[in-house]
Amino acid sequence: MIDRPNENLLSRLEQSLRQSRAARMHLAARLRELEAEADAVRAELAEMDTLASQSEAAIYRLLSSVLASSNLSVNNLSTGLPSDAELEAAMRPSSLLSRGPLPLDARRQEIPTLRPNTEALSDRFMDRTIPQAVTLLLREEGGALHVNEIYNRLLEGGFRFTGQNPTISIAVSLNRNTRFRKVAPGTFDLMIRDASKAS
Repeated sequence: MIDRPNENLLSRLEQSLRQSRAARMHLAARLRELEAEADAVRAELAEMDTLASQSEAAIYRLLSSVLASSNLSVNNLSTGLPSDAELEAAMRPSSLLSRGPLPLDARRQEIPTLRPNTEALSDRFMDRTIPQAVTLLLREEGGALHVNEIYNRLLEGGFRFTGQNPTISIAVSLNRNTRFRKVAPGTFDLMIRDASKAS
């Protein structure tokens, strides 16, 4: 026969065991809820990624159509690449609605010459994204560069463009990235430069 103190201890232990099992079941149920919620959030993130990709593709198509419908200068008809003025006009929200011809003063703006037939001098940019490669270029340059010059230098570094309008790809990519700032039409610089070089 179990004496009274041991019986009380046994009763308390059994009660504690029941509470522990109930708490464990509650936690297991909560974990299942959180895992289901995490799966739902992952699905939403995947949808957001898809929407972002579709929006980006639509932006490229829209900019390309705006450029194709505007009066391209004779110089750029041979290369098929947009001038800085055309790039700026395409990126202005008003131009997406009006699609009118560019002002004459915008067409006369001096910009670096595009060299689409440039041969790669190295493969330093072959496996890099546009923001990664441009960050390196701007650090080496120590100042801002125009998208046309960025394009030329990326080609020299072995970068491979996949789109039909690489300067638009560069401009859109840099505009979306907080690492860069636009300092003039079609011209970008790093948002923050090394403190040693800033002084």
